[in-house]
Amino acid sequence: MASKAPSMVYFFVLIGLTLLFSNNVYATDYDNYINVYELTNGKISIKVTNYGATLLSVIVPDRNGKLDDVVLGYPTIDGYKNDSTYFGGLIGRVANRIGGAKFTLNGVGYTLPANDHGNTLHGGTRGFSDVIWEVTGYEKNSHVSLHYHSYDGEQGFPGAVDVYVTYMIIGGNRLGLKMEATPLDKATPINLASHSYWNLAGHGSGDIFSHDIQLFASKITPVDDKLIPTGQIVPVQGTPYDFLQSRSIGGKFNELPSGYDINYVVDYVPNGHVHKVAVVQEPISGRKMELWSNKPGVQFYTSNMLNDTLGKDGATYHRYGGLALETQGFPDSVNHPNFPSQIVNPGENYLHVMVYRFTAHH
Repeated sequence: MASKAPSMVYFFVLIGLTLLFSNNVYATDYDNYINVYELTNGKISIKVTNYGATLLSVIVPDRNGKLDDVVLGYPTIDGYKNDSTYFGGLIGRVANRIGGAKFTLNGVGYTLPANDHGNTLHGGTRGFSDVIWEVTGYEKNSHVSLHYHSYDGEQGFPGAVDVYVTYMIIGGNRLGLKMEATPLDKATPINLASHSYWNLAGHGSGDIFSHDIQLFASKITPVDDKLIPTGQIVPVQGTPYDFLQSRSIGGKFNELPSGYDINYVVDYVPNGHVHKVAVVQEPISGRKMELWSNKPGVQFYTSNMLNDTLGKDGATYHRYGGLALETQGFPDSVNHPNFPSQIVNPGENYLHVMVYRFTAHH
């Protein structure tokens, strides 16, 4: 309960301070359509590209003031175009998996691209992380805003949707994301997510086993062998999935077949307000990352499928080299009536807010 009061503070900070901070935003042309935008305020700096509305880097200080990039990524934009890891991508129209690559809505059946073992993953073969977004504005050291128009029938989904994403640096140590979507003509499922991989010791520093994590989630949605939810919602207590108290990621890793890749049901009052989802700490650097969101689920993923991937700055990313915390609606919600609905109707607005707070402790 203690986390809910500060969560409201961060929500209002996110919305209210969007236009109050200013500094330079630098854009570098890669070609006529794809640009990179840097936001910096002296304590935190990020880079975003309009290719996939992708978060390219987040540079924050450690306990001694040393700056490191703490998100995994590719050395060039071309890496993101041929990407199967979804590094930093803005995922949609429906993030995570849809079982059987199909669903029924209002009596009409829809078939989607089966790009993951017979299922649909992260929006299909060309989801929102693989399209070029329009940059609609930025203010100096405040934010960069992007827009994408998803047409009716894109990747099999019904209806046209206008999608908006804003990345913001807030104050001295917070990064905010605001994701919005408005269906124009038909009801449609919408589940946007940010797919950054984090390593608080630095993006190329090895595995994340020594990171401590606390997840404010007492239940998970278990999955079958193809990572499709069974429809159950079960408690984590007494299992390797229990992070209700902060502990190392590697502590019970040997009890899992291949690592963490599961949706957690976040403990919160379902009122749409921002709530604390996770706290991650890295002991050597002293960096701490707190995450707030207004969504009911978070996918905790330990980069189980990374395989000697060539990254930024000459780094090679091995298996378990980063962790993802993707706040979201539950996977395959369109096929599980007992899960929170992701259907958004024309005239309604989808809103997904994330706030990261970075600190470093001695």
